[in-house]
Amino acid sequence: MTFSGAILFPGQGSQEKNMGRDLAEYWPEAMELWKLGEKISNLPLREVYWDGNEQEQSQTLYVQPALTIVNLSFFYFLKNKLSPVALAGHSLGEFSALAASKVISIEDTLKLVSIRGRLMQEATSDTPGSMVAILKLPLEQLEEIVKKLQNKGIILIANYNTPLQYVVSGEESLIEELIEESKNFKCRAIKLNVNGAFHSPLMQEAARELEKEIDKIEFRTPEYPIFCNVSSLKEINSLNIKDNLKKQMVSSVLWYQSIENMFKENITSYLELGPKGVLSKMISQIISHPELKVQKISTLEETKILGEEN
Repeated sequence: MTFSGAILFPGQGSQEKNMGRDLAEYWPEAMELWKLGEKISNLPLREVYWDGNEQEQSQTLYVQPALTIVNLSFFYFLKNKLSPVALAGHSLGEFSALAASKVISIEDTLKLVSIRGRLMQEATSDTPGSMVAILKLPLEQLEEIVKKLQNKGIILIANYNTPLQYVVSGEESLIEELIEESKNFKCRAIKLNVNGAFHSPLMQEAARELEKEIDKIEFRTPEYPIFCNVSSLKEINSLNIKDNLKKQMVSSVLWYQSIENMFKENITSYLELGPKGVLSKMISQIISHPELKVQKISTLEETKILGEEN
C-alpha cells in the first residue's frame, strides 16, 4: 500500500519518553540518525528521551533536535511507500518538512534545530513570557480581548490550531489578564508549561541570531510543495521558503489555514509522522468531508498500516 496525500510533522509538545526508540532498535539507519543528531547538537539525546525524566525531556534545547530525528526517521523508513502531494510541519515540525522535501540537507536541518532550541531556551531567561491555550472561544471574541491587551504590551495569537483552539503568547502579566478575562466566556484556558513567549516579538533577538545561521545554508527547490506556517500558502520557491523560515520564530503559526488551503487543492488524505498524533486529531476539527482520511504513525507497530514489507 502506498500513501498519497499530505504528510504532516508535529512540533514541540509532541515529545514523549522512548519516542523513536522502537524504530531505532529495529532499523539501523534510524539509530544512525540519532547518532548524527547527537554529534551535531553535542547533546545526549537518546539518554534524555530513553532513560531521562520528564523535566529534561520537556526542555526545548533537547526537544528540537530529538523530535526532528523521530519525525524524519519515520519518513525515511516509509519513504518507498509514500507519494506526498504536499508537506507541512507545525512550528518546529516545519524543519522536518523542509528536510523531507530536500529543501535543506539533513545535516543542515539538525544543525538549525539544535541552534534554534538553544536560542529559544536562552530567550526564555532573557525575555521571559508565557503561553496559554484557549479552547472553544470564537476567534472574533479572542481577537477583541487580545487587541485590548496589546495596548499594554506584547501579546498575540501565536497558533491558529483549529477554529476553536488557539494559543496566545506574550508577556506573563498580560497572559494572566487574558486567563482572568476568559472566565467571562464559555471557554477553557490552559496555561502551557513553557517559560517563553514563542512565536511572538519577545523572540526577536533569538530570531535574528537564527537568521544568520539560515543565511549560511543552501536552500533548494522542494521535491514536494511546502505549506508554510507564516503564510499558510503552498510554496515551491526556495527563496520564499527561506524568507518564511526567517520570520517563523516571531510570527503566528497559521496551521488550520494551511490545512484549509490544502483541502482547497482537493487534498483529502493526511498522514502524520511523529509522536502522539496531536495534529491528526486536529484535522477533523478543521475539515468536514465524507472522503476525509486521516492517519498517524508514531510507533514501529503503526508503520504496518502501510503494509508489512520495508
